[in-house]
Amino acid sequence: MSEVEEKPEEGTALRRGWTTGACATAATKAALTALVTRAFPDPVTITLPKGQQPAFTLSFERLEDDLAQVGIVKDAGDDPDVTHGALVLSQVTWGLPGSGVTFKAGDGVGMVTRPGLPIPAGEPAINPVPRQLMREVVMNLSQEHGFSPDIEITISVRNGEKLAKKTWNPRLGIVGGLSILGTTGIVVPFSCSAWIHSIHRGIDVARAEKHGHVTGCTGSTSEKVVCSLYDFPDFAKLDMGDFVGGMLKYLRKNPIPRLTIGGGFAKLSKLAQGHMDLHSGRSQVDFDWMADFLADMGADAGLVERSRTANTAMAILEDAERCGVDVAGAVALRAQQEALRILRDAPVGVDIVVVSRDGRLLARTPVAMPEQRQSSDPA
Repeated sequence: MSEVEEKPEEGTALRRGWTTGACATAATKAALTALVTRAFPDPVTITLPKGQQPAFTLSFERLEDDLAQVGIVKDAGDDPDVTHGALVLSQVTWGLPGSGVTFKAGDGVGMVTRPGLPIPAGEPAINPVPRQLMREVVMNLSQEHGFSPDIEITISVRNGEKLAKKTWNPRLGIVGGLSILGTTGIVVPFSCSAWIHSIHRGIDVARAEKHGHVTGCTGSTSEKVVCSLYDFPDFAKLDMGDFVGGMLKYLRKNPIPRLTIGGGFAKLSKLAQGHMDLHSGRSQVDFDWMADFLADMGADAGLVERSRTANTAMAILEDAERCGVDVAGAVALRAQQEALRILRDAPVGVDIVVVSRDGRLLARTPVAMPEQRQSSDPA
């Protein structure tokens, strides 16, 4: 299988891997190709959202008159991913005329049962980007081979239900198995020191270029929105990810005049609560804090109490929006104050951009300097 490497510290190479969504897309392409041509492409190459074209070796093949199934073993690289080594399978068959591309959950893939997730309740837990990648595969092959793009895709993961017990899925209301995830298709190996090191080097480059404005975003969706608001050269886009604390502490000693922090509502809610590491495995949204925060905003008692027992931060956001409460704007301002607190008296102006999962701008603060913060840093 194709690999992508990064060089972190001291010459050590960390192998990047592929998401379950990338594996499902590759399996779908191979299976549909076999259904149409009666031959499996092995290896099979796909195109990821940012243009990378990894090749995947097939680990399982099944071909019948009206269906084909392919399995690909997930390689997570050097990331300690619970799904590393799992067999991701895609079965394709002809759908009803005019049905388009439809998705089903096979064994080991969960179903969404509660609100607040990017896929609505009652749907297979196959996230939007993998769905789009698979739709593009169907469309491209249908144009190439001249068939109607009405295809039913069933994604399975061998032992997925057992593996899902090691994830947050049960708590989030995803039952029966794993989620098919991925926004870029690539798994970046988890290494705090390596990732923070890369953030520091990005700041160093921006300072050397004498560029006065950088951005740090939690992911590709928020980065895209921020970059639609401001014109950043590539070197000014810091690969912050979840490590907002590592970025801010380095900027405190190595300031750049302006910083825009972009992220989703849930992650920036954690920053607003004072968390400096936004990874779901190392910090969680405190729903009691969110409820008290809404109460301080003057929200009605019903919204406050529903927030205490909410399933996700997204569910709170959607509930607040229905009630006409701008919780995203309030969280943005609190997150800004927390960022300024960490910066202390460093001459860095900060603004916050809150983005929805589908790329909608939810809130945006004006720029503020550390002397404008409402709390002090005792440390």
